[in-house]
Amino acid sequence: MGIGTIMDARMIIMLAFGANKAAAVADTVEGPVASIMPASILQYHSSAKVFIDDAAASMLKLSDYYRWVYNGKPDWQ
Repeated sequence: MGIGTIMDARMIIMLAFGANKAAAVADTVEGPVASIMPASILQYHSSAKVFIDDAAASMLKLSDYYRWVYNGKPDWQ
């Protein structure tokens, strides 16, 4: 599956668990969109959902903000 096919999907669900995924998660979510990290293109997808554990989130600079947004979402979501 190529990047174009992935970007054509209506929804993207990415799962990443464990400390060994922390750098990849940080580069994907917060890094620049670059060919060296193809998953970073998901920053431009209209419906990409990322499910990670605390270990995989350990390198995210904005993890407190992401938790705040998640905790403040409306009940209907």
